[in-house]
Amino acid sequence: MTASLADRIASPGPKKILSCDGGGILGLMSVEILAKLESELRAKSGNPKLLLCDYFDFVCGTSTGAIIAACIAAGMDTDRIRAFYVEGGKDMFDKASLLKRLHYSYNDEPLAKKLRGEFSAALGADTTLGSPGLRSLLMMVMRNATTDSPWPVCNNPAAHYNRPDRPDCNLKLPLWQLVRASTAAPTFFPPEVVTFGEGDETYGFVFVDGGVTTYNNAAFLAFQMATAAPYKIGWASGADKLLIVSVGTGSVAKARPGLKPADMWLLDSAKTVPGALMNAASAGWDMACRVLGECRWGGPIDREFGDMVVSPGDAPNFTGTKQFAYVRYDPDVSQPGLDELGLPDVKSADVQTLDSIEHIPDIRRVGVAYAEHCVKLEHLRGFV
Repeated sequence: MTASLADRIASPGPKKILSCDGGGILGLMSVEILAKLESELRAKSGNPKLLLCDYFDFVCGTSTGAIIAACIAAGMDTDRIRAFYVEGGKDMFDKASLLKRLHYSYNDEPLAKKLRGEFSAALGADTTLGSPGLRSLLMMVMRNATTDSPWPVCNNPAAHYNRPDRPDCNLKLPLWQLVRASTAAPTFFPPEVVTFGEGDETYGFVFVDGGVTTYNNAAFLAFQMATAAPYKIGWASGADKLLIVSVGTGSVAKARPGLKPADMWLLDSAKTVPGALMNAASAGWDMACRVLGECRWGGPIDREFGDMVVSPGDAPNFTGTKQFAYVRYDPDVSQPGLDELGLPDVKSADVQTLDSIEHIPDIRRVGVAYAEHCVKLEHLRGFV
């Protein structure tokens, strides 16, 4: 690990965190939102080559968000990340059939091959989590199916499991494989087996998509990692000291107005409950960020809670001290939400699923339209 990353962690001044949600090919919406932010930051700074890793000190992601976060930390611009999704999306995010599962090994299925190639091109062959080419702090969330626990993995050189004297030091693990582990959505992709240790003292864990933990939206987890003593980053909290920008992959309530009790049988529950739990967890972390943080932008969460957006001069909306500034960019992909973005021809159902590879152009259009309507540098006031 380079001294420059350790120096960046320890440097004085406000810190900025980016968190990217999971969502398969819908991550292309996030990329378009980030492309607008990158463009605005370049214009503001006068530097046409500014990268998001130059602005954000800590980038985090779950599932497809881990791909975006790792690409940003590796110094890629949004044009390159967009090309990653547009050119490879149909192969990478095609839902795995039984025959494909039997055909592919863990290392040669399309997403794994694409990740290995992309990070090798950017940072060199055999790139690890501890690569000196990573230009910002990076956290990726996955689920360890072997231990039945969420695993946030970070390249912080001071972290407990990153000590270089450990034979199972996380910094020695292949970067592409950790990203692949975070994206291993059950029923869509094979799980990822990661080997830890050296020589005769090796062991393996089976990982699946971090989106099946409660951290598909990792924004609050990133705040904990940045400020809680055990994680050894130690950044100061406060709405003028810490900014969190959280980017989603589109949200919509799966309302079922004609639902009857008799409809909720075993198979129906098996199909709907996991998604409902993940969506509830994501909304819960978003709400926590808006309560504990000074929310500068975000759509309404529900009719009672509203959006909790605070403008300069507004009365306090929380009895405690705000711990960070917070921005939530997440398109409403319901049909009324798409109509409001000027996209009445886009069908809501086409931009809701993580394997919606036949609708990549429409997914991009949603991201571009939302970014044009909503992404403003004024949301980052005090941090630009």
